[in-house]
Amino acid sequence: MSLQTQNLQKISEIPLSQIKRPIAPVLDESKIDAMETTLQSHATLPPLDILQMKNSNGNVVNFAFGGCHRLQAYDRLARTSGNDPLVRCKVLPVTRQQLALYLGSSLAVIDGE
Repeated sequence: MSLQTQNLQKISEIPLSQIKRPIAPVLDESKIDAMETTLQSHATLPPLDILQMKNSNGNVVNFAFGGCHRLQAYDRLARTSGNDPLVRCKVLPVTRQQLALYLGSSLAVIDGE
Protein backbone atom coordinates (compact mmCIF):
# COMPACT_ATOMS: atom_id res chain seq x y z
CA MET A 1 0.00 0.00 0.00
CA SER A 2 1.34 3.42 -0.89
CA LEU A 3 0.66 6.86 0.48
CA GLN A 4 -1.18 7.74 -2.73
CA THR A 5 -3.57 4.78 -2.64
CA GLN A 6 -3.94 4.00 1.05
CA ASN A 7 -7.46 5.49 1.09
CA LEU A 8 -8.58 3.93 -2.19
CA GLN A 9 -10.83 0.96 -1.51
CA LYS A 10 -11.76 0.04 -5.08
CA ILE A 11 -9.68 -2.73 -6.64
CA SER A 12 -9.74 -2.94 -10.43
CA GLU A 13 -8.53 -5.81 -12.59
CA ILE A 14 -6.50 -4.79 -15.63
CA PRO A 15 -5.08 -7.23 -18.20
CA LEU A 16 -1.30 -7.47 -17.87
CA SER A 17 -0.89 -6.58 -21.55
CA GLN A 18 -2.50 -3.19 -20.88
CA ILE A 19 0.04 -2.13 -18.25
CA LYS A 20 3.14 -0.27 -19.38
CA ARG A 21 6.31 -0.49 -17.30
CA PRO A 22 8.50 2.39 -18.43
CA ILE A 23 11.33 1.84 -15.94
CA ALA A 24 13.48 -1.29 -16.11
CA PRO A 25 13.20 -3.32 -12.89
CA VAL A 26 15.92 -4.71 -10.63
CA LEU A 27 14.63 -8.14 -9.67
CA ASP A 28 15.09 -10.70 -6.90
CA GLU A 29 14.29 -14.08 -8.48
CA SER A 30 13.34 -15.70 -5.14
CA LYS A 31 10.64 -13.06 -4.60
CA ILE A 32 9.26 -13.70 -8.08
CA ASP A 33 9.27 -17.47 -7.49
CA ALA A 34 7.31 -17.03 -4.24
CA MET A 35 4.77 -14.74 -5.89
CA GLU A 36 4.38 -17.07 -8.86
CA THR A 37 3.67 -19.94 -6.44
CA THR A 38 1.07 -17.77 -4.71
CA LEU A 39 -0.66 -17.05 -8.03
CA GLN A 40 -0.56 -20.70 -9.08
CA SER A 41 -2.36 -21.64 -5.85
CA HIS A 42 -5.14 -19.20 -6.85
CA ALA A 43 -4.33 -16.83 -3.99
CA THR A 44 -4.07 -13.10 -4.64
CA LEU A 45 -1.20 -10.66 -4.48
CA PRO A 46 -1.55 -7.12 -3.11
CA PRO A 47 -2.85 -4.68 -5.72
CA LEU A 48 -0.48 -2.56 -7.77
CA ASP A 49 -0.65 1.21 -7.97
CA ILE A 50 -1.45 2.22 -11.54
CA LEU A 51 -1.31 5.74 -12.94
CA GLN A 52 -3.95 5.96 -15.65
CA MET A 53 -4.31 8.71 -18.23
CA LYS A 54 -6.22 9.28 -21.42
CA ASN A 55 -4.05 10.15 -24.38
CA SER A 56 -5.03 12.68 -27.04
CA ASN A 57 -6.83 9.91 -28.97
CA GLY A 58 -9.04 9.24 -25.93
CA ASN A 59 -7.42 5.85 -25.26
CA VAL A 60 -6.68 4.84 -21.68
CA VAL A 61 -3.01 4.16 -20.96
CA ASN A 62 -1.93 2.44 -17.70
CA PHE A 63 1.51 2.91 -16.15
CA ALA A 64 3.12 0.97 -13.29
CA PHE A 65 6.19 2.40 -11.60
CA GLY A 66 6.34 -0.10 -8.73
CA GLY A 67 5.33 -3.69 -8.13
CA CYS A 68 8.04 -5.04 -10.40
CA HIS A 69 8.19 -8.45 -8.73
CA ARG A 70 4.41 -8.86 -8.83
CA LEU A 71 4.30 -7.88 -12.50
CA GLN A 72 7.08 -10.31 -13.32
CA ALA A 73 5.18 -13.09 -11.51
CA TYR A 74 2.06 -12.28 -13.58
CA ASP A 75 4.25 -12.25 -16.70
CA ARG A 76 5.58 -15.73 -15.93
CA LEU A 77 2.01 -16.92 -15.35
CA ALA A 78 1.03 -15.52 -18.74
CA ARG A 79 3.88 -17.35 -20.48
CA THR A 80 3.06 -20.70 -18.87
CA SER A 81 -0.73 -20.46 -19.24
CA GLY A 82 -0.90 -18.66 -22.58
CA ASN A 83 -3.49 -16.28 -21.08
CA ASP A 84 -3.40 -12.55 -20.38
CA PRO A 85 -3.81 -12.53 -16.58
CA LEU A 86 -5.83 -9.88 -14.80
CA VAL A 87 -3.74 -7.83 -12.39
CA ARG A 88 -5.33 -6.45 -9.25
CA CYS A 89 -4.77 -2.68 -9.22
CA LYS A 90 -5.58 0.53 -7.43
CA VAL A 91 -6.01 3.10 -10.18
CA LEU A 92 -5.02 6.74 -9.83
CA PRO A 93 -6.27 8.93 -12.69
CA VAL A 94 -3.60 11.41 -13.78
CA THR A 95 -3.25 14.08 -16.40
CA ARG A 96 -0.59 14.06 -19.10
CA GLN A 97 1.18 16.90 -17.29
CA GLN A 98 1.27 14.91 -14.03
CA LEU A 99 2.66 11.84 -15.79
CA ALA A 100 5.30 13.98 -17.49
CA LEU A 101 6.79 14.62 -14.04
CA TYR A 102 7.74 10.93 -13.96
CA LEU A 103 8.67 10.44 -17.60
CA GLY A 104 9.73 13.82 -18.97
CA SER A 105 10.02 13.96 -22.75
CA SER A 106 9.92 10.14 -22.91
CA LEU A 107 6.17 10.31 -22.39
CA ALA A 108 5.54 11.16 -26.05
CA VAL A 109 7.37 8.02 -27.20
CA ILE A 110 5.87 5.71 -24.56
CA ASP A 111 2.37 7.08 -25.01
CA GLY A 112 2.54 6.63 -28.77
CA GLU A 113 1.89 10.26 -29.60
